[in-house]
Amino acid sequence: MKIEILKDPKVMGQAAGEVAAKVIKASLSEKGFANIILATGTSQFETLNRLVDEPGIDWSKVTLFHLDEYLGLPITHGASFRKYLLERFVNQVSPSLKQAHLIDGEADATTECARLGALIQTHPIDVALVGIGENGHLAFNDPPADFETEEPYIVVNLDEACRKQQFSEGWFESMEAVPRQAISMSIRQIMKSAKIICSVPDERKAEAVRNSLNEVVSPEYPASILQQHPDCELFLDEGAAGKL
Repeated sequence: MKIEILKDPKVMGQAAGEVAAKVIKASLSEKGFANIILATGTSQFETLNRLVDEPGIDWSKVTLFHLDEYLGLPITHGASFRKYLLERFVNQVSPSLKQAHLIDGEADATTECARLGALIQTHPIDVALVGIGENGHLAFNDPPADFETEEPYIVVNLDEACRKQQFSEGWFESMEAVPRQAISMSIRQIMKSAKIICSVPDERKAEAVRNSLNEVVSPEYPASILQQHPDCELFLDEGAAGKL
């Protein structure tokens, strides 16, 4: 795993976006298309801005998948990850993406997991952009995460620490409003990505970063699985790296 520590979280996000852009361009040059996974949340703001501003990417040859979405949350809600990606990325790139396979959290969960699972199995991922949660989660795979399932998308229960993070970041008006379940890309599906770029800002995630890098790989530290990926780059700001 390659680790880069940058003082400014904005610069950190831009650096991650620059690497992602290079991977996408290389895939387009070599194969004529690219398949990508994008994360959401505050850790991804600058990374997505950098991707949107990158010249020379033919987005009409790029297919997008995303990591997770709350169950039962309307797309009009400010915390909707579909809304986030549509506003911050899909509607910003020109020309339009080849395809954007967003998770519909308002659909029947079993049917939606099967739909997306079938799609992603025919679209090998060139690069996945991910983050690490305060509880060490990867996507919405809270501890103890399921390291064994081969299903690409699964329904997960959100633990209290995860829900508190979503509330504290300002996505919901109260803890009671934070959903208790979500559809998440599974750990094994994320790990199938040819390259993973993980961006983690803020000292509140320092403990999770320490556990992910220094503890043995374990479902109790979901993001620790990244230690086993053959091509993962981890971008940290000084706060997030504070306990290394």
